[in-house]
Amino acid sequence: MTPTLQEDIAAVEDAVLRFVQTEVKPHLEQWEEAGQFPRSLYQRAAELGWLGMGYPEALGGTPTPWALRNAMTIALARAGGSGGLMASLFSHNIGLPPLLRHGSAALQQQVIPDVLAGRKVSALCITEPGGGTDVSALKTTARLEGNEYVVDGEKVFITSGTRADWLTVAVRTDLKNKGPMGISMLMVPGDALGLSRSPLKKMGWLCSDTAHLRFDGVRVPASNLVGEEGSGFKIILTNFNGERLAMSAMALGFAECCYDEALAWARQRKTFGTALVDHQVIRHKLMDMKMRIESTRAWLDAVTACADAEDKFAKGAEFPAGPPQGELAPSGGSDPRSGGAWGPSTVAQVCLLKNHATQTMQFCADQGVQILGGMGFMRGTACERIYREVKVMMIGGGAEEIMKELASRQLGL
Repeated sequence: MTPTLQEDIAAVEDAVLRFVQTEVKPHLEQWEEAGQFPRSLYQRAAELGWLGMGYPEALGGTPTPWALRNAMTIALARAGGSGGLMASLFSHNIGLPPLLRHGSAALQQQVIPDVLAGRKVSALCITEPGGGTDVSALKTTARLEGNEYVVDGEKVFITSGTRADWLTVAVRTDLKNKGPMGISMLMVPGDALGLSRSPLKKMGWLCSDTAHLRFDGVRVPASNLVGEEGSGFKIILTNFNGERLAMSAMALGFAECCYDEALAWARQRKTFGTALVDHQVIRHKLMDMKMRIESTRAWLDAVTACADAEDKFAKGAEFPAGPPQGELAPSGGSDPRSGGAWGPSTVAQVCLLKNHATQTMQFCADQGVQILGGMGFMRGTACERIYREVKVMMIGGGAEEIMKELASRQLGL
């Protein structure tokens, strides 16, 4: 890591801490009760430069290495302790990459700058009521009529779904092909006629607006197609790599948040005439947490270094708008702008890291609640909130079981 990168990371961490202390913590419980945070927070995050991390300057972003992006993610998770806040505030990081890698230059200009500026909200729509992990079996259809696609179907568990202005939707354009090659990606405007939304109540991520979407004869310009017809399944698969790496960083930050709160409580809480931390059993619980945190940090640092080495875009290379052409064209299904360029070993490491990081988060949340005792069962503590948010982290972006199977295949087993 270069001295400049170290300085950038320190500056971002400092900015995150000040942001959380002044603009998040005083309002977080209110947002949790309301089921959403103010839209103005998107513009604030944009002003701080966080929404544009990893995107081309031509579209309003800042090419940024994974090391810096992950440092910001860890810091925000550790200081803020809210997965719901981060899930919706950064939902564009799963909604925009398909468009960035495969969309036309005109469509990119229409969508991406406003999202990175915090003026619009982006969401990814893949999961359906009838299936989540089995993406190739999705049933939402888009039939071509003249110069428009007509979309019919449903999507569920959509992060930022109640207020997203742009929806990146997986649809079946080849109605005769029931497999993965019949799937495409469409950009659907949030104000399209025939689109309806129902908010969903959840166990955790309470301030993240989550919705069930229904598409009833929604008409979308054919020019809103992302990539080519039939390429949607491959687009979805490469989109997962970066999401899983970011979720690993989030999980590490949340684990550290639990450790910080548990340690602070153990130092000030008195039991049997002495501080809780003076009891050996409590110190050992804290060290069990620390052991898992440090192993996760070391693994995350290693995988991040591999991702930065393999991802040309993360190094700051400016890629032309529109689908890759010539020497930038995908080879073997990889795209140098995505994480789709990562080799099988790195993809396997990301899958296994996500499992390890979320298990670390789960362990630390559990131990944090145990150390806090009755207070750990109360709303308003970070450990209680994170305890409720663990399972969505272990399922979202690819369930543990799928991660193990995908990793084994990438490693040739």
